[in-house]
Amino acid sequence: MGTIVCQTCNGTIEHFEDEKVSVLYALCNHCDSKKEEDELVEL
Repeated sequence: MGTIVCQTCNGTIEHFEDEKVSVLYALCNHCDSKKEEDELVEL
């Protein structure tokens, strides 16, 4: 069993089948859209 965790808010995004227990990090939809908004404000 593996888990995908948001690297920004530490929320669980999804679980997946794996031979080992593992954790992968990604951006959830909420944090990804917030990041895009922040980049637009900087421009």
